[in-house]
Amino acid sequence: MKAVLTIAGSDSSGGAGIQADLKTIVAHQLFGESVITALTAQNTTGVAGVLDVDPAFVGAQIDAVFEDIRPDAVKIGMVSSPAIVRAIADGLRRHGAANIVVDPVMVATSGSALIADAAVDALVAELFPVAAVVTPNIPEAEVLAGMAISCAADVERAACLIADRIVAARQTAPDFADSDAPVPAIMIKGGHGVGEPDAADDYLRLDHGEHVWLRGPRIETRNTHGTGCSLSSAIACNLAQGFAVDVAVREAKAYVAGALADGLDLGRGSGPLNHMWRYGPVPC
Repeated sequence: MKAVLTIAGSDSSGGAGIQADLKTIVAHQLFGESVITALTAQNTTGVAGVLDVDPAFVGAQIDAVFEDIRPDAVKIGMVSSPAIVRAIADGLRRHGAANIVVDPVMVATSGSALIADAAVDALVAELFPVAAVVTPNIPEAEVLAGMAISCAADVERAACLIADRIVAARQTAPDFADSDAPVPAIMIKGGHGVGEPDAADDYLRLDHGEHVWLRGPRIETRNTHGTGCSLSSAIACNLAQGFAVDVAVREAKAYVAGALADGLDLGRGSGPLNHMWRYGPVPC
C-alpha cells in the first residue's frame, strides 16, 4: 500500500486541514500519515483561534514518519509562520522527499486569515522550490504574483510570474543553484471564477511553459469547506500511485467535483464535502 503524508493544520470541525486530507487519502485507498503544524478552533462558520506547533516538534514529527513508514508523496497545507516553513523544508530535504504538493493556504473558506505575511515569502523561498505541484486559488495567486486577476489572460500571466519567482528562489538557494529539476507545475484553481458564471475552470501550467485549461461546470453549493485541502491531497495521492502530473491533477479535479456534487449538508456555515462519495450514499 502506498503512503501519503499530509503536513497541515488540524481543523476541529473535521471539514478541512489534516482531517480532510486523511479522509481524502483513505478514499483513494492509500495509507495516510500526518504532521500537524497548528491546532485551530474552527467550524463551518469561522476560525476562533490558532495555536502553532513548536517548529522543532514539527521537524521531529517529520523525522518519525520518514524513519519508519516512508511516504510516497507529501501534501503541505496550512503553515502559518516562517519558522515552521523552514522546519518543514529542512526535514523534507534531509529525507529526500518526493512528489510534494504545496497548497499555499492563506485564508479559510470562512474568510479567516491563516498565515502570517512573512510566511508567504518563506513558502516561496523554501517550499515552492522542492514542490512538484503548487495549487493556489485565485486570491492566493494574486498575492504570489503581485497582480490582480480578472480574466483568463490574467490567470496565465500570474502562473508565469509565480514560476519566475520559483526560478529566482532556486538561484539564491545553494541546494538548487546547479539543479536541473523541473519548475513545479502550477495549478491556479478557478473556484473563485474569472470566466463564465456557470464554469469552474482551472489552469495548469506544466514544466517548460506547457499549459492547459481544465474545464468543468460550477457546482452550485455553499458547502465548500475543505475543497482546496481535498484537491491538493487528491493530487498527492495520484502522484504517489505513479500518475503523470497532468493526469494526477485531472483525476483530483474529478474527485473533488464528485464530493461537492454529492450534496452533504452539515453545519450552519460553509459545510464540508462528502469525501467518501464514491462508496455509496450517506445513510439517513
